Amino acid sequence: MSLETNHSIHAVLLMHCPDQPGIIAVVTDFINVNGGNIVYLDQHVDRANGIFFMRVEWDLTRFNIPQEKIEDYFNTLYAQKYDMYFRLYFSDYRPKMAIFVSKMSHCLYDILARYTAGEWNVEIPVIISNHPNLEPVARRFGIPYEIFSITKDTKAEQEAKELCLLKKYGIDFIVLARYMQVVSPDFIRHYPNKIINIHHSFLPAFIGAKPYHAAFERGVKLIGATSHYVTTDLDAGPIIEQDIVRISHKDTVENLIHKGQDLEKIVLSRAVEKHIERKVLTYKNKTVVFN
Repeated sequence: MSLETNHSIHAVLLMHCPDQPGIIAVVTDFINVNGGNIVYLDQHVDRANGIFFMRVEWDLTRFNIPQEKIEDYFNTLYAQKYDMYFRLYFSDYRPKMAIFVSKMSHCLYDILARYTAGEWNVEIPVIISNHPNLEPVARRFGIPYEIFSITKDTKAEQEAKELCLLKKYGIDFIVLARYMQVVSPDFIRHYPNKIINIHHSFLPAFIGAKPYHAAFERGVKLIGATSHYVTTDLDAGPIIEQDIVRISHKDTVENLIHKGQDLEKIVLSRAVEKHIERKVLTYKNKTVVFN
């Protein structure tokens, strides 16, 4: 294996299948025989369920199969034979990410700072909100800011408009950066495992609203943050990233919120980065997150 060059296009294969001998050999042989140079390979076996997971990345500089035909070749030759579920990505495509916000800015600022610094291979064509509060932030970073005020009576109509806007911008995935609305099952259906949320507790503890208040009342000694894919079950989707910070009896609710917000933005950005880098595989309601 060699280190990635600055200008070469890479292919990334994420896959899982029933565990069986020879899967690594089959996939690497496909790459090597066709002139690919593997730059990353990691794998995991879920022995309880008998499932094999793998992420492999290779340089396409001397690869014999045209980029637009690799998926068909791999599917015909190997995926069908070994009952593989796979996704293929290419480094020359910059995924498009939409950010949903409400009134709190800490997660949004952290994401936009990383984006502006060029840390992520991603585009942010639009920020969507149910409040006008953060429009000056979007304007400062030169990103369109669209407001969709949502009530119980207007939710379906407004979400339909949001979906039209997302389609217009060609959005690949969504980040809920402390967006204080529960998205509907119909909305989620359009972006399965492509909506990343940050919840301000160490799930599965303290789901729902006001987890810091609940943590204070319970007298816990640790608080946390969890980033996960959104499903129709509230705060119960596949977990991508978590972290914790220690607290004590001296901390007020306000202290918990302050400490927790630092944690929230870091955990969310880690999860977004893993998603952008194509290092997350979902299976049932869990994730395999590669290094």
